[in-house]
Amino acid sequence: MNGVNSTAVSTTCRLRHSGERTVIVEVQSSDRVAANRIAREMAARIAAANYPFIHDIVPAMTTVGVHYDPHRVDMDSNDTLPYRVVESLLAQIINTSGERSTDTGRVVDIPVCYGGEYGSDLAEVAQRCGLSVDDVVKLHSGELANVMMIGFAPGHPYIGLLDEKLAPSRRATPRTAVPPGSIGLANRQSVIYPVTLPGGWNLIGRTPLRMFDPSRCEPCLLQAGDKVRFVAISPAEFDALNEHAGATR
Repeated sequence: MNGVNSTAVSTTCRLRHSGERTVIVEVQSSDRVAANRIAREMAARIAAANYPFIHDIVPAMTTVGVHYDPHRVDMDSNDTLPYRVVESLLAQIINTSGERSTDTGRVVDIPVCYGGEYGSDLAEVAQRCGLSVDDVVKLHSGELANVMMIGFAPGHPYIGLLDEKLAPSRRATPRTAVPPGSIGLANRQSVIYPVTLPGGWNLIGRTPLRMFDPSRCEPCLLQAGDKVRFVAISPAEFDALNEHAGATR
């Protein structure tokens, strides 16, 4: 595993191999927001290099998965292994000075019906955070938040970091089925469940928007680098906007 120092971002990036066709770029930093931004920056740099042997680049919270075809790697000599060539090229990219903007420039409003049957954990979250229910809603919808990554399931965004007061831990016992559109909160982050999934996040509301739809030109409503504004709506507004046809609440 190679250590690569990136002075431009004042942090450390390391390369490690995962099997015969994947290299993981790990961003090591005590600042999660900075580490996430750097991971997205690294993914953008690698994509811009346009190497023909790389067929997928997957940015996560603080890592980037680089999937490549070893048979398409241009070998310098018979003694060089494909992963050594890929490793060397990625190290050069990591050490390149300068930053590439990873914000998409998009601000996406996400309507949310908070509490009640739409967010059954809201009152408990408020109590655990030492806040009123109204305070939780105001803090959650009070400012723009970053889409840090898409993961766990197609169209499943991780959004943060939220206000320091919104830091309840996850539920001790996960639910086996969380309905689509549910807004989860834990540890200063929110997620939005794109389909019915198991999950241990505290449910504080639900959006009528469909996070993932394979029939759309862009199946995922959100992407890493977007900014999200949560907007409180009423149950009547939820019903008028509901895209979860046939889904139970």
